[in-house]
Amino acid sequence: MTEIKESERLSTGIGGLDYILRGGLPKNRMYLIEGNPGTGKTTLGLQFLLDGVEKGETCLYVTLSESKEELEAAAWSHGWQLDGIEIHDLTESGESLTDDSRYTVFHPSEVELDETTRAILAEVERVKPVRVVFDSLSEMRMLAADLLRFRRQILALKQYFIGRQCTVMMLDDRTSDMPDRQLESIAHGVISLDYAASEYGKQRHTLRVVKMRGVNFQSGSHDFNIETGGIVVFPRLSSDKKSVFPARSLLSDVENLDRLVGGLNYGTSTIMLGPAGVGKSTLAMMYVIAAARRGERSAVYLFDESIATLFVRTAALGIDLEHFVNEGLIVLRQIQLAELTPGELSHMISDEVEKNGARIVVIDSVNGYLMATPQERFVTMQFHELLGYLNRNGIVSILVVGQYGLVGAMQTPIDMSYLADTVIVLRYFEAKGAVRQAISVLKKRSSKHERTIREYSIDSGGLHLGEPLSEFQGVLTGVPVYQGGGELLIKGRDAK
Repeated sequence: MTEIKESERLSTGIGGLDYILRGGLPKNRMYLIEGNPGTGKTTLGLQFLLDGVEKGETCLYVTLSESKEELEAAAWSHGWQLDGIEIHDLTESGESLTDDSRYTVFHPSEVELDETTRAILAEVERVKPVRVVFDSLSEMRMLAADLLRFRRQILALKQYFIGRQCTVMMLDDRTSDMPDRQLESIAHGVISLDYAASEYGKQRHTLRVVKMRGVNFQSGSHDFNIETGGIVVFPRLSSDKKSVFPARSLLSDVENLDRLVGGLNYGTSTIMLGPAGVGKSTLAMMYVIAAARRGERSAVYLFDESIATLFVRTAALGIDLEHFVNEGLIVLRQIQLAELTPGELSHMISDEVEKNGARIVVIDSVNGYLMATPQERFVTMQFHELLGYLNRNGIVSILVVGQYGLVGAMQTPIDMSYLADTVIVLRYFEAKGAVRQAISVLKKRSSKHERTIREYSIDSGGLHLGEPLSEFQGVLTGVPVYQGGGELLIKGRDAK
């Protein structure tokens, strides 16, 4: 397929949609924007025209469904002024509803135009627009009386607009019972908007480019939000680029821990797995702090813990996390449950990586993410896509996963172990009448690591690792059996 040049395209006014279209819409074509009421079609059309106004282009909005006052009110809610857009309001035209016009067959070289079409074309001749939005086809479909007349009319309009160097968006409310495939075949491109109602939290909007002639667009569904200021599209993470990065590891600066894990390689993902309160988040922050001390930027996404609580907890461990945050080396993002879509999270992460140069990404925790997206059916695939993107960009990605239960057999909310390059397991275990903590590395693809199980403790001096628990059997079950004669536990723990 011969790709259309950037100079032969028009921006949609929505950065994420332009990215999906690899630069925007090809000029002088007719496009169908379809979706149920409330999916953002009018907002998209207005953004398209406002972008043209900014570039000094003449723009026309033809409306059969909303009055000029309603359009201006919708624009005002986004903080927009429509002064530079010609609005042709046909909502109150009695002529368009007469029996004669209703059954007129429109064709440029044959029969008399109906009153509605005549009014539209007269306005186009007067304004001579570069961009046109026609809202909506559902009203035109009713005026045409039958589908044959309607499709012939749309085909004739397409040829008319192309001959006058116009780029046209036609909005369709999907009022018919079945998708109009013939209408989709007439248009040069089709963009479908949809939303899914949520049982709790905000509804999820998705956008899909059904077809776009001459454009190697990014296929599939993409999340978007309708916000004050217009539509914001979050393109799915691209798989067509890969960064070049050095083969090195991120160390924690904790000697025994680095000996156990062997460092986290850049371009790999790590899961830190264990029950609540065992130290997973603290362990992740040890790597984040170590990276900050080397001048590397990290992005941490918090689902379960507030930023204020994190500051207090790390300060108690002798870690001045707030200092590195103020320096801009660590970015903390508090994620609100039920106010997030997978595409939005991926977009936030990609911005930190590509625009702000983050080298370490922490999601704390996957459990919180699952609670934020309870109706998502393809969570594993979404994480696979996200981790693949981070790996291609040479990022150290850390996923904190909480298990249900405290000791013995425990369950994980989602099995992601096969997606990660490294799996670090943290456990509680009982020994000498006290509850202790143990750490081990069950899996590491990229380099060698110890296969021992070590006790660790967390106090005001940070994280401390003991020697391998070689004389215990069953530590990972939570109820070990002591089989040795020496003392390998961390001293000072018995009284705690």
